[in-house]
Amino acid sequence: MRGNSAPHYCDMKWEKRGLIFAPDGKYEWNKSHAQVPVVDIMEDKWRIYYATRNLNGKSLVSYFDVEVENPKNILYVHDHPILSFGRLGTFDEDGIMPSSIVTVGEKKFLYYIGWSQRKSVPYQNNIGLAISPDGGNTFEKYSEGPIIGINHIDPFFTGTIYVLKENDSFKGYYLSCTGWKIVNDRPESMYVLKYASSIDGVNWHRENKIAIPFKNENEGGLVSASVIKSKSGKYLMWFGHRNYFDFRKNPLNSYRIGFAESNDGLAWFRNDEKSGIDISDAGWDSEMISYPNVLQSGNKLYLFYNGNNFGKSGIGFATLNLNAHE
Repeated sequence: MRGNSAPHYCDMKWEKRGLIFAPDGKYEWNKSHAQVPVVDIMEDKWRIYYATRNLNGKSLVSYFDVEVENPKNILYVHDHPILSFGRLGTFDEDGIMPSSIVTVGEKKFLYYIGWSQRKSVPYQNNIGLAISPDGGNTFEKYSEGPIIGINHIDPFFTGTIYVLKENDSFKGYYLSCTGWKIVNDRPESMYVLKYASSIDGVNWHRENKIAIPFKNENEGGLVSASVIKSKSGKYLMWFGHRNYFDFRKNPLNSYRIGFAESNDGLAWFRNDEKSGIDISDAGWDSEMISYPNVLQSGNKLYLFYNGNNFGKSGIGFATLNLNAHE
């Protein structure tokens, strides 16, 4: 899949449209951050789920609605979190973040990341599921335990997942921690992107298949895959990637948005040069960009993403005009 195999529009550059949302800190549950945007395309609006942080720095999920194909026009901002922390000792007792949303029949499946604190390392993440019977207005957790948690294949933790529903099956591209490194006396997690499959969106089959591995010995984190299928039948993926060291304060090692393509959604060819977007010279996304969520509407692609400080500066978007001949 080298050379001219990619759809032509992937050689184009995204046009940044700017920052559209950041919490105003009005409530105790949303004092800072609008992290990991997850967009649900509805008939009369786009609903954008996000993770915010409360007074104690713990993440909760809420949403805001925007005009179709005009995300700068915010129609509604929800005034409370949609999911509560898990009970003491559960996988999501210390934080909840959205990751992917899929319509399954009359229901909405919201896949989310649950956080719990650890003693030897700072945290452990696992993937949970919440289901809405009313079009995304209310959600109920499917279970108190994760649907993709630690096991013999993923012994450290699992994180962000993007779920692509195709006919009667589901493809899942999820974060899997490969271990921890001590960097400047601090444990830092390392993670790649793996593939899982399902026939119902709840029970997932894992074969330890790495979709996107590290590109070199310096890389340490691959996160938030976002996958679309082009008209030509190719699968296109955008994702966040960072080095394992000094990524919190040094823009040279912080998150960027990468790109990969595939003929079958299983074997991927990575080419970050074609991601089409990088940090800005100044402003809200001048130090890092990550947590992409890509959707297609009409003759455009829309890329929602976070900028500086892991979403503290808010959510922005960019657009890409599709070539009529992929």
